[in-house]
Amino acid sequence: MRHTREMATLRRSLQLLRSFRFEQTHPEIFYGGLAEDTAALVDNLGRDLGVQLFGARVLDVGGGPGYFADAFSRRGARYVGLEPDAGEMSAAGIHLSNSVRGDGTNLPFADNSFDVVYSSNVAEHIPNPWDMGEEMLRVTRPGGLTILSYTVWLGPFGGHETGLWEHYVGGEFARDRYTRRHGHPPKNVFGTSLFDVPCSAGLHWAQRTGALKLAFPRYHPGWAWWLTRVPGVREFAVSNLTLVLQPKSFNGNTR
Repeated sequence: MRHTREMATLRRSLQLLRSFRFEQTHPEIFYGGLAEDTAALVDNLGRDLGVQLFGARVLDVGGGPGYFADAFSRRGARYVGLEPDAGEMSAAGIHLSNSVRGDGTNLPFADNSFDVVYSSNVAEHIPNPWDMGEEMLRVTRPGGLTILSYTVWLGPFGGHETGLWEHYVGGEFARDRYTRRHGHPPKNVFGTSLFDVPCSAGLHWAQRTGALKLAFPRYHPGWAWWLTRVPGVREFAVSNLTLVLQPKSFNGNTR
C-alpha cells in the first residue's frame, strides 16, 4: 500500500483538521479540499490494488456537493453520486446529470455495475449501515474497490455538531443539551439521523465478507495506522475508520 501510505502525512492530517472550522462559514474551502483529498485517496488505493481511476465508473453513496464530482472528473473518472434525499441534494447545490436519488441500503443499480463504490460519513447516519455495505459490494465488479469510511462514535467527533465531549455522557444528553443551548435540535439527531457505530462493528463486518484489504484511520498519518489493531483504544483514537474491500465475486448476504 505504498502510494496510500505516502499520502498519509502529518501535514495532510493537520490541513484537514484545520479545514473543518470552515464547514459552516466557507463550505467551498472545506468541501473543496475534502473532495480533492477523497479523490486522491481513491486514486492511490486504486494504484496500490490494481484499479485505475482514469476511465473507472465511480459510485459515491451519499453524494455530496458538486466538488466531489469535479474532483473525480479531473482524474478521468466517470462519477455517479447517489443522495437519499432530494432536499439534501438541493441544499448541497447538487444539480448534476450524473447524480441520482436513491437508498444506500437498496441501490438502484445492477450487480457489478461500478469499478469503485465509495461512501464517506454516511454509515453513522443510518440505523443499518452494514446493509448499505452489502449493497456497495453487490454493485462493485469483481476485482473493483468498495471503500466505506465513517465517523466512529467514541472518537472526538462522534457527536458531530453537538460537541466534542457531550456524546461521551450519552447521545440523548448531547442532543438535548444542544437543543437547550441553540433553541433548536441539531441537524444530526441521535437515534434518528445519528447512531452509535463502533470501530469494532465495521471491522467485524468487513472481515466477515472475506474481501477486506485494508482498514485504517482516514485522517491519521500512516505511522498511526496501528491504532486500528488495538481493541478498546481504537474506539477512542481512530476517529474515522476507512474499510477497503476488493470483492472477487458477490455471493449474497454475509451477515
